[in-house]
Amino acid sequence: MRENSKKKAENLKKSEQGGKNLKNPLINLEKISKQYNLADGFVLKDVSLSLEESEFVALLGPSGSGKSTLLHIAGLLDTPSEGDIVFRGKSVGKMSDDAKTSLRLNEIGFVYQYHHLLQEFTALENVMLPQLICGISKKIAEEKAKNLLVSMNLSEKFASYPSELSGGQKQRVAIARALANDPSLLLADEPTGNLDPETALLVFEDLVDIMQKRKMSAIIATHNLELAKKMQHKYFIFEGSLLEK
Repeated sequence: MRENSKKKAENLKKSEQGGKNLKNPLINLEKISKQYNLADGFVLKDVSLSLEESEFVALLGPSGSGKSTLLHIAGLLDTPSEGDIVFRGKSVGKMSDDAKTSLRLNEIGFVYQYHHLLQEFTALENVMLPQLICGISKKIAEEKAKNLLVSMNLSEKFASYPSELSGGQKQRVAIARALANDPSLLLADEPTGNLDPETALLVFEDLVDIMQKRKMSAIIATHNLELAKKMQHKYFIFEGSLLEK
């Protein structure tokens, strides 16, 4: 009887952590709830998610289910109504805005459905920019940006402006830019949502490949079940709750 009780307790703990036996959690979202106003109720309700080092997961759910909200909270761009964000064992949800900005610049990369490239800058300059903001020298930033663009199969597009790139190429530049400061965590919101299926698959495969090589962790929101299958774990947001598929 005692052994059964112990086993039940262990199973409950695993369930609360997304069914995984965590060893080195990079980020913990602890009982996160989000309500923008009383009339609309909770977008997220008591959501917990832990992500280990070098682990990447897919976040599925219909439009308006709260995927973007959860990513914004994980990336310290939004504040939960309840709950806490723990990064490398340290509570960061209530840090100052300056401290959050510093953490985002150095530890977190963002990729969105729309590339948000700066139109007046070349592909190379777009990837250099986050490094320059962090005080990296122009020479080092340029060399690193070139290596990143090569890794995204854009070796011939260094001097191209966004208006001269295809949709897939723009998104590859956006991914390279998100990786420029060697983030440990990548948050991607429908990163291939604006691309045709064939291009989306190619871009997604390159993204997964570079994450594996860099031993990064990632939460990637997507509607595409075929792309989600390439991730280590899949979660589904439904009526504000998070379920592992």
